[in-house]
Amino acid sequence: MPFQRLVMLIFFLQPIAFGSWLPRIPDVQAKLGMGPADLAVVLLGLPIGTLMTLPFAGRLVARIGGRTTIIYGFVAFLAVVSLPAFAGSMTTLFFALMLLGVTLSTLELGLNVEADRAEKTTGLVIMSRCHGFWSLGIMVGSLLGVGAAGLHMPANWSIALTALLLLLPSLLVSIRLPLGADPVAEASQTPSAPFKMPSAALLGICAFTFGITMTEGAIADWSAVYLRDVLLATGALTGLGYSVFACLVATGRFGGDYMKSRFGAVAIARACGCASLAGMLIVLFAPTTTVALVGFAAIGVGVSVGFPLAVTASASLTDRPAASSVAILTFIALSGFLVGPPAIGFVAEAFGLRVGLGILLVPLAISLLFTRMLVPRAGQDGSTMVADKAA
Repeated sequence: MPFQRLVMLIFFLQPIAFGSWLPRIPDVQAKLGMGPADLAVVLLGLPIGTLMTLPFAGRLVARIGGRTTIIYGFVAFLAVVSLPAFAGSMTTLFFALMLLGVTLSTLELGLNVEADRAEKTTGLVIMSRCHGFWSLGIMVGSLLGVGAAGLHMPANWSIALTALLLLLPSLLVSIRLPLGADPVAEASQTPSAPFKMPSAALLGICAFTFGITMTEGAIADWSAVYLRDVLLATGALTGLGYSVFACLVATGRFGGDYMKSRFGAVAIARACGCASLAGMLIVLFAPTTTVALVGFAAIGVGVSVGFPLAVTASASLTDRPAASSVAILTFIALSGFLVGPPAIGFVAEAFGLRVGLGILLVPLAISLLFTRMLVPRAGQDGSTMVADKAA
């Protein structure tokens, strides 16, 4: 199988088990008797684990390479992904999520490194499609979680079974990734650069990305709870909001490379920004679950291509190595993805979940304002568009 297809397949497999956890969050919340603020506190475990790990994970991936990181990362990630559902208290749930954040961030960093290597090796632009397959995988996982909830399967054992079934195919695909240059030898030959503050252009791209990923994380953790508590959905219906959202995110990302080559990054980002704001308003004022699902679909389209466009824009900056710019962007993007859900929980405890989700209108509006930062920078020629069409 060609290199780029192997990478896309790994992007699809990686989030399935995590996706099966998302529709079961209301079940775990009910089992432990947590209110919105309690849930917000324990959800902080995931971003804390991630943000503690990323600085060290970057060095680890640079030392051992993306391929090795993915192989061992899958083993660690699939071993701990079901632990939050086994938690018997808020404390154990917090630390289980923190451990999950450690393994999740390391594995996903390895995935993005391999996607970048595949682009450079094959000459094909595949980043948007890789993230499209990631969205497709998390949608499949969420549907598995919805199905398990509909069958009244315990959340812990259903997620554990999903992880177990994914272990062998994940390792088989990862091992087939082609060997690259010796990362240790490359690191020894690369002079260490002094720390330099991010440029205004990179900070602007990060500001654009933060609102996008904050919304993604919030929909992942709160859509099921919102449908259950605000619109009184029951059973498998509570998980459909995220499934619809993830489906439209994947659809948007699969078409992202073509749309970018046809209309340009800024135009696409602005259209998607308007769609995400409109979708959020639909969700906030939806009288029924069906109307809310339409809103979640619009939000999915709106946030779909944000991160892939930001990766390309940050890599085109010339003030520092492309890998350094993308690493900073990834850190900010994951921060947005992981801090949004707890913030919404604290607001929801005081003012209700509609108001809690409503705070996402602010970062989405900021993202829309910063779409102008996605203009290709000096040093980026037309080769990207040629590669897009070839792909």
